Amino acid sequence: MLQFVLLVAAVAGVYLLLNKTLFRRSRCRGNLPMAGKTVVITGGNSGIGKATALGLARRGARVIMGCRNQSTADAAILEIQQETGSSDVVYRRLDLASLTSVRDFAENLLKTEPRIDLLINNAGLVGDGRTEDGFGIQFGVNHLGHFLLTVLLLDKLKESPAARVITVSSMAHRWGSVDFQVLSQTRDLGTGSYSWQFFAAYCNSKLCNVLFTRELSRRLRGTSVSCFCLHPGVIRTELARNISLWQKVIVEPISRVFFLSPEEGAQTTLHCALQEGLEELSGRYFCCCGEQDPAPHAKDDKAALKLWEESERFCGLA
Repeated sequence: MLQFVLLVAAVAGVYLLLNKTLFRRSRCRGNLPMAGKTVVITGGNSGIGKATALGLARRGARVIMGCRNQSTADAAILEIQQETGSSDVVYRRLDLASLTSVRDFAENLLKTEPRIDLLINNAGLVGDGRTEDGFGIQFGVNHLGHFLLTVLLLDKLKESPAARVITVSSMAHRWGSVDFQVLSQTRDLGTGSYSWQFFAAYCNSKLCNVLFTRELSRRLRGTSVSCFCLHPGVIRTELARNISLWQKVIVEPISRVFFLSPEEGAQTTLHCALQEGLEELSGRYFCCCGEQDPAPHAKDDKAALKLWEESERFCGLA
């Protein structure tokens, strides 16, 4: 009996510890006015992106959802409209695995939108394969597509009196690295057919998000644009839709007990979008609606500059 009581106490202790640390909840308290402002968000048709789009539409923003799948985007827009009463949530086709699609998306926005106040680089995936342009899928979608989109929209963002660029990274960046010689040769951050190998590439792509934000902040000094990156928490989303069935059997029960909901996962993104006075923290990394120190190698200014230059070359901007 004593052993059973001790086991229950240990399980309860682990549960409480995890909920206070790795799976900690937070709540956005920011209240910047969004009426009349335009938000562009990638991957807003599901998960954290959808919850973020809903939160901003509820505050009166015009929300442009850049998504690959129109049917799921239309369904998400209908749900957001019904919940918020907003009629200013729209779909524009965007496939981050195609640099041509990114350019077309940005060109359409520049022609049709009089202003862009907030760019949220939200979309991401875990998986293996190649993009239309021959890049590793995670490097291409999680970093390179967002890099090109941001650069193409920067001049429009600078026209706003206080624009922000928010990039959803992950705590996984702490286990990432960027081998620039390999990247230059293979146009990829990691290869292999095993799940742990493409998870390693995912960590590398999330490190790219943090380094990109750091260099972007340096280049934006003296402008009206600030930028931030963040870890949203460990969320129940479709991010791992490409993992194997046996892995899902293991992950699914754990996710139902511990993982945050998409609404909870959107809170730090909303904090970076809506919290007053964040401009002086441009380039910083956030978690649980507060600034957090990223991994030491994510603060390497030389690596951040090198990644920017390589990304320009890959995108044909250099």
